Amino acid sequence: IHTNRSPESRAPPMASPALSGTHHRLLLPCFLRRLPRPRSRSCSRLRLDACHADTLLSSSGAQGPPGPAACSSASSAGGFSDWLLTNGLPPGKVAILERPVPCSRGGKDRPLHFVAAGQDLEAGDVAFEVPMSLVVTLERVLGDESVAELLTTNKLSELACLALYLMYEKKQGRDSLWYPYIKELDRQRGRGQLAVESPLLWTESELDYLNGSPMRDEVVVRDEGIRREYNELDTLWFMAGSLFKQYPFDVPTEAFPFEIFKQAFVAVQSCVVHLQKVSLARRFALVPLGPPLLTYKSNCKAMLTAVDGSVRLLVDRPYKAGEPIIVWCGPQPNSRLLLNYGFVDEDNPYDRIAIEVGFLKLFYSPYLVVVTKPKLLSQASLNTEDPQYQEKRMVAQRNGKLAIQKFQVCVGKEKETISEMLPYLRLGYISDPDEMQCILSSEGDTCPVSPCSERAVLDQLVVYLKSRLAGYPTTLDEDESMLADGSLEPKKEVATRLVRLEKKMLHGCLQAANEFISGLPDHTVSPCPALYAPELK
Repeated sequence: IHTNRSPESRAPPMASPALSGTHHRLLLPCFLRRLPRPRSRSCSRLRLDACHADTLLSSSGAQGPPGPAACSSASSAGGFSDWLLTNGLPPGKVAILERPVPCSRGGKDRPLHFVAAGQDLEAGDVAFEVPMSLVVTLERVLGDESVAELLTTNKLSELACLALYLMYEKKQGRDSLWYPYIKELDRQRGRGQLAVESPLLWTESELDYLNGSPMRDEVVVRDEGIRREYNELDTLWFMAGSLFKQYPFDVPTEAFPFEIFKQAFVAVQSCVVHLQKVSLARRFALVPLGPPLLTYKSNCKAMLTAVDGSVRLLVDRPYKAGEPIIVWCGPQPNSRLLLNYGFVDEDNPYDRIAIEVGFLKLFYSPYLVVVTKPKLLSQASLNTEDPQYQEKRMVAQRNGKLAIQKFQVCVGKEKETISEMLPYLRLGYISDPDEMQCILSSEGDTCPVSPCSERAVLDQLVVYLKSRLAGYPTTLDEDESMLADGSLEPKKEVATRLVRLEKKMLHGCLQAANEFISGLPDHTVSPCPALYAPELK
């Protein structure tokens, strides 16, 4: 991360044009007080050899040492591993290997490092164990858990605090305890296992790869959130002035322009670990040997866990020497994986897309639009000006729904989601007081009022889903063809994989709606008009 630029305008940007184009170094976390240097202790050598993955994979002898370090960057990984060993890392069973970076800056990028098995492993083996003295948390940075909790309960996230801390530590250069770790993070530049940065660092033209996807707007929303945190950094400085006094530098917004802070924030975001069953001040941690050196998967069970003063990784599957170590990335949809870590998981069982259902205030009519909320939920709401609003609200609440209701459209469960949405949507087609009273006196979800109203609900769902798919500049078949060709540059490939998976879910919803239409008893019935007919946006 560069630390010598002048402050810039604080107007929220649509999308930073530069970050992936200029490839600034990324840096991370928050506060001020430098951590006490852990005492070095002698320990047997850990397998942290720096070499090409294929060199290790081709070596014979499952338990033997890997082949000689043949890569030109051996000194880089060696310096990082030496730092770990010097500062108390116990013996482990991993190796730091490297993978090439495809199509990046004309091939001038150095290969990325990753953590692999240094020997054959079995499920349940401890791959490595990092002492807490080498883990960066707010508790360690601030030295006071209550202060750490106070500073992150209002306007600043843990990520912003950690980012600011590492930015100031980077200014210290080699005098910083964390210099080797920061140097390794700079090398990774927030890039995940596919060598792609978060879209937060893409140029405007690169963001065009996401046209038609709610992800495009979500990038803008997250960017604005990071800017709000940036604008609060000086407040943090003055609140914790005694902690920052060791740094002979300017206040945050004068020392670091917004674009530099955003790069640091994104880098922290890509490597922070969410520890379970720890205090609030320890829950977000930067763990050497953790991500982005580890490989994330959605269908993995292995997690970094805090145990007896250290952070430990138990593997959940057998590994051959040289294979990347895989850990669980949590129950996150692919849009979140791309935004946070720069990759998309084709086998993600937690993937989901959003549809918003509501009732327009002007016409009291339900509407459907795409939601860009972080958790990708469908949201529905009843209009308070509807003459039958209170009755419809009672029906919704009786069936476990709220006046503003959120739905999840999950991968593989598109039909179930459409089935869940239909009773709510049917309420928008009810205008006859007698029909409303009949529904109030019945139990369960709102059943179809008539064949014509049911056809109207389903027809409008079909029209909406088709228009949603038409909003993408490419079709699903075109996406499949581009991916099969194998010539896409990394960012476009990742974006194409994301929109392809989104389209598959929308096609699943469309198929479900058509199946419901096919199941109607009378296909000759025309959709009936309704005073409060839904409007799809």
